[in-house]
Amino acid sequence: MLATFFIMSSFSSKRTVNLSHYKIADNTYTYSVPNKAEQELFASPVIAPGFSLFLGKTYVGFKEALGFKESRGDYSTINQFGYLGKYQFAKATLSMIGIDNPTGFIKDSKLQERAFTAHTSRNKWILRRDIKRFKGKYINGVKVTESGILAAAHLAGAGNVKKYLRSGGDYNFEDAFGTTIGYYLKKFSGYDTSHVKANQKATVI
Repeated sequence: MLATFFIMSSFSSKRTVNLSHYKIADNTYTYSVPNKAEQELFASPVIAPGFSLFLGKTYVGFKEALGFKESRGDYSTINQFGYLGKYQFAKATLSMIGIDNPTGFIKDSKLQERAFTAHTSRNKWILRRDIKRFKGKYINGVKVTESGILAAAHLAGAGNVKKYLRSGGDYNFEDAFGTTIGYYLKKFSGYDTSHVKANQKATVI
């Protein structure tokens, strides 16, 4: 009872409290409280806008487009002919660029990307004169570009691309799925592969 009495008496309306020593200079402070409409707006869930990465005609765009065409971008895939990974490498090609462990290769995405760079550098060196000679010309109605040539070399091998270009498109090549050099020349035309260094002995090591 006594405790209740003292507590109640401490809140008595007759008691005055001096708050003057809490005054902060002569500043004026303004506070705003949201109205009902604003409260409803703030209470609504915020939905993040959709996001898509546009790579355009960059070198990364080139790699991703080619990787998607080869395997839908799947690093772990092995097709019925034994071609491996995102870029569908033959074991012989991997050995040429310094990779002799296909099992390890299929589990290592970074290694696959390095393999693609090395292989593309080799193909650019082999085809350097043909790139200079045919770039900008039209073969079978398709404008020849460096990126198209490099993509076609990934598909058919640099030697077959040379034959195709130098025959004016008369040399026929199809892979096991019926894909032609001319199709790759067109599909992968116009990407920026200018910074790929032509290197006869490029490896992943």
